[in-house]
Amino acid sequence: MLKSFKQKLVSVDKNSFKQSALELFRYQAVHNPVYSLYLDLIGTDLDNINEIHKIPFMPISFFKHKKIKTGHWQEEEVFESSGTTGGPVSRHYIQDLKFYQQVTFSIFHSFYGNPEEYVLLALLPSYLEQKHSSLVRMVDFLIRRTGSVHSGFFLHNEEELIDRLDYLQRKSRKKIILFGITFALMDLAERFNRVFKDVIIMETGGMKGRREEIIRQEVHERLIESFHVGSIHSEYGMTELMSQAYSKGDGIYKNPPWMKVFTREITDPLSIDNELGYGALNVIDLANFHSCAFIATEDLGVIHGEDGFEILGRIDNSDTRGCNLMLN
Repeated sequence: MLKSFKQKLVSVDKNSFKQSALELFRYQAVHNPVYSLYLDLIGTDLDNINEIHKIPFMPISFFKHKKIKTGHWQEEEVFESSGTTGGPVSRHYIQDLKFYQQVTFSIFHSFYGNPEEYVLLALLPSYLEQKHSSLVRMVDFLIRRTGSVHSGFFLHNEEELIDRLDYLQRKSRKKIILFGITFALMDLAERFNRVFKDVIIMETGGMKGRREEIIRQEVHERLIESFHVGSIHSEYGMTELMSQAYSKGDGIYKNPPWMKVFTREITDPLSIDNELGYGALNVIDLANFHSCAFIATEDLGVIHGEDGFEILGRIDNSDTRGCNLMLN
């Protein structure tokens, strides 16, 4: 079933999403031991789940304490979160790394076109020091797909990065992306005031405890002022998800056809219906067919239409809130 689902994932659209999601839910409800036990503990009647908004979402914190797998297989890779709080890290066991790369390519291509049209420079401190970062894996794959000798990672050589950007703006016929962790881009902006009007500045990852947390709009305003660009792009992804979403300058993330984002009540982690349009975010990522596709995140956001969402922040004390029936 998993092999069949992998093959048809790329053909999922808004018309087939419901059927595919319910099909995968019924399979994971039986063949994913952790998710199955969770559904049993919260008293889920599987026969009553006939709409996607009725599907229970598994708390994302389970990835910190349990091995989340659907079926029996040997992992090819294990993605680990940054663990900036000093507590346990999330681990996402990846069945097929090549498939992760295919998903990454398909999503990037749908938003930005072929990576070969770009030079991609990456500023990912804290992530580069990790051995199993999904973000580094994703960006490294895209860098290699650009085929450019000028693409690459930068860690403690910010002056070289600035010089490279200056050079590429003058000489490169390709489009340029600077992909950076939010706090690192903020540091760069404060050290160097340069005109990068021809560069796509893409931020992700937040402050990671390195700087004071501020709202994304203020982050973008500061970066726009320092780099003299028209807008700031953003990427939304996490260790526990196979897929990514992108915002192309308006603050609204768009997700691929096989991924949908919903909101739940902040004070009730088991709530399913939420007609307010804002709250804590639940994500269905059908590319997570090998782990768990139905994730209750610790992010706060607003839904915009059928395939758009905005990130507002994080749930306070998220590591200690929510359902912890299986954490001991």
